[in-house]
Amino acid sequence: MEQRQFGKTDLRTSAIGFGTWELGTTQYGEIDVDEAVRAIQMAIDHGITLFDTAEVYGPYTSEELLARGLGKRRADIILVTKVGFVVHDDPAIRGDAAIVGRNASAAHITERTEGCLKRLNTDYVDLMLIHWPDLATPHDETIGALEDLKAAGKIRHYGVSNYDVPMMTECQKHGDLTANQIGYNLFDRRVESAVLPYCLEQGIGFMAYGSLGFGLLSGGLKPDTEFAENDWRGKGMAFGLPLFERENFLKELRVTERLKAVAGGYDKSVAQLALAWVLSHPAVTVGLVGMRNEVELAENIAAVDWRLSDGDRAEIDRIFAEEGVPTHAEARQMTDVSKGGDSHAD
Repeated sequence: MEQRQFGKTDLRTSAIGFGTWELGTTQYGEIDVDEAVRAIQMAIDHGITLFDTAEVYGPYTSEELLARGLGKRRADIILVTKVGFVVHDDPAIRGDAAIVGRNASAAHITERTEGCLKRLNTDYVDLMLIHWPDLATPHDETIGALEDLKAAGKIRHYGVSNYDVPMMTECQKHGDLTANQIGYNLFDRRVESAVLPYCLEQGIGFMAYGSLGFGLLSGGLKPDTEFAENDWRGKGMAFGLPLFERENFLKELRVTERLKAVAGGYDKSVAQLALAWVLSHPAVTVGLVGMRNEVELAENIAAVDWRLSDGDRAEIDRIFAEEGVPTHAEARQMTDVSKGGDSHAD
């Protein structure tokens, strides 16, 4: 498995990261816990060293399930979690409905980090991220709290998630960000205009979530697919973009079908093509992918060593243009989603 370095730090990770949002929710279907635990163990066996979770995935269930899956192998991996949300105190309320606000204050971050450590059954987190921007808290207070946690040995490194360039610039005045984690895939290239160049210039690692377009690039969705009532994709929006609104959805599936032919020429799947495309950007440190079973794990691993040619990339862009599907690269690097418009917790 290819290993990559987070910017200017000594933190190194596998190019593919095990994303656990799906392990904390039934919004993508029911979870076979035993199979998920086996997938975690197999991922380590196959060289995946980064596991990404958050306290609000569930909430809490993803961290707890990941701890169970890691078992005694915690020291073998890079553990990433995220804080910064306020969670409803009623345990019966799950998913997005459990998120009632954002809080990146020093007191909140310190308190919630202790909860993460307990659920993850560990003394430290390798990389702690602030999950979404909290505009009510000054960045210097947030970074100061993270520096204190680092000095106390509770975390090794810290970073942010879903922060734009001005936000990162302000954070950098008060500390050193190790990473930023934002959605990036063939259908959503908003970070290409500013965030990715900034991370590359500043030596900040970039973690791409949603590498498979939240299922659009998995090859499993069909024109007649109907999302379950509790599936967030049924609302049409995906982190500020109307990717799952009916007309757009059908066009995107046509693109995916044509991309299958490109991938098939290399005896690869469209999901492997999508992941290889994300990993080919020089600013990307790790591509996060959900893996709830051994089959998904094996497919994701097979994408790492595939290098797309310039001709392949040009063909991909030509397909988008011919189908009239925007890549959203021309949009602002972040929409109002970072300012509170979208409730999804990735």
